[in-house]
Amino acid sequence: MKTKQLFITGLISLSAFVCGTASAQNHLTAHGPLLYSDVPDPDVIRVANDYYMVSTTAHMSPGAPIMQSRDMVHWHIIGYVFDELHESPANDLEGGNIYSRGQWAASLRYHKGRYYVFFGTGVHSYVYTAKHPAGPWIMTSRFERYYHDASMLFDDDGKVYLVHCEGGVLYVKQFTPDLQDFTDADGNGTRIIHLDDGCLHEGVHAYRIDGRYYMTTIWWPAGGIRTELCFRAANIMGPYERKTIHSDSADFPNHGVAQGGIWQATNGQWYGMLFQDHEGVGRIPYLLPCTWVDGWPMLGDANGHTPLSFDLPHIKPVPTEGIVSSDDFTSTTLRLTWQWNHNPDNTRWSLTERPGYLRLKTGKPVGGLFEARNTITQRTEGPHCIGMVKMDIAHMLGGDRAGLFAFCSQPGGITVVCKQNGQYELQMSDRGQQIATLPYTATTLWLGMDCDFTTDTAYFTYSTDGITFNQLGNPFHMIFSMDHFTGNKFAIFNYATQQEGGYIDVDTFRYIRY
Repeated sequence: MKTKQLFITGLISLSAFVCGTASAQNHLTAHGPLLYSDVPDPDVIRVANDYYMVSTTAHMSPGAPIMQSRDMVHWHIIGYVFDELHESPANDLEGGNIYSRGQWAASLRYHKGRYYVFFGTGVHSYVYTAKHPAGPWIMTSRFERYYHDASMLFDDDGKVYLVHCEGGVLYVKQFTPDLQDFTDADGNGTRIIHLDDGCLHEGVHAYRIDGRYYMTTIWWPAGGIRTELCFRAANIMGPYERKTIHSDSADFPNHGVAQGGIWQATNGQWYGMLFQDHEGVGRIPYLLPCTWVDGWPMLGDANGHTPLSFDLPHIKPVPTEGIVSSDDFTSTTLRLTWQWNHNPDNTRWSLTERPGYLRLKTGKPVGGLFEARNTITQRTEGPHCIGMVKMDIAHMLGGDRAGLFAFCSQPGGITVVCKQNGQYELQMSDRGQQIATLPYTATTLWLGMDCDFTTDTAYFTYSTDGITFNQLGNPFHMIFSMDHFTGNKFAIFNYATQQEGGYIDVDTFRYIRY
């Protein structure tokens, strides 16, 4: 059995991985990918000197994270648009689930002192508003219809539009002044762009810039890569011209960098944020320079490629804590980097019953991890990252299962199983198959997960003292699939298979990216 001591030494000796560096001219250099983590469907706006971004989190709660940056490179989470969604019992893992669904591609806008977010779930569509991007966000309207990958557009004449995709067609609809309805009710709206080529078109972002209307979408031509298109017109109803504004794989063959928005920065230059499918880690965003050429917002470097590094002139670095973090659970509120799998049962977790610990209590017995309430997760980050959790397992009951997993549609990790006689067993599993087992006698347990996203491999370790970590089982190959539509997450869980009432106390979660 392989012994690993990389956690403690790594946490002491390694510095944080950064996605930007200060150049000799005190300008900031951005490195790609910008956030090597699951931040898909980005939409970015600038308000005064701050940049805000919204992303997709699918079935996770809270959802629709709002991230903030002062330099476009260093981002941190300041809030979520909603704590929970209640569309059906499946949101609570009752009688089903919403894996691969939930909150999808959101549109973030600012207009006359208020922030707006529009998103759909595959079932319904929502408008939320807030006076401050950190919230609180208020649901302004809920539509019984799903509008796919839609974008809000606040026009100069006071009219507010929604542009959405339906097959190979882009439609525009006008909101009523209170945003409660549309002027054409539940119709598609007016067809403005028809792309009848049998290829995928989605991810629309709508703008009015210098008197013209611009619509950006992705296009996935047969045999090609995801490509960013732009359409422009003098009138919102068209006719529209078309141009490819970015088509590149950023040294990751057959995985195009596409879908996202554009904005003008404080330095007067324009930039774009697009994302790329990047297998096990998820869908990762790239910051790109945007150059206006003959009235078109061309993305990438001078050759149209996704730059792996470029300078941001007159932008000073403003580092933040990032979007994944360690936690000692001394606060009475969860850090914003945590999300629950589906809506949590708030009666069965606590940060106050044992101060300094996150208590996870079991609910009704379930058949497996995908049915378990109150599984708590954080993103992983590339190229390499480590997560370590320390837990007190003394109050588990017979049949209870707790542990640390790489959570996705095909998960793997280490589970501690409480046997009927009060004994424990460690199990390493790979996609539901038990690979290795080991008796365990202590009531304090450290578990580790070491991720290498250059090969999409995770290694799982355990320790009795928090110093020497032993690998259990085989290297685990992490995948991405549309069954969950999310990258691999660190997941801490505790669920019952026989009787409810047991609990674990999570002492710490330690994280480092390298």
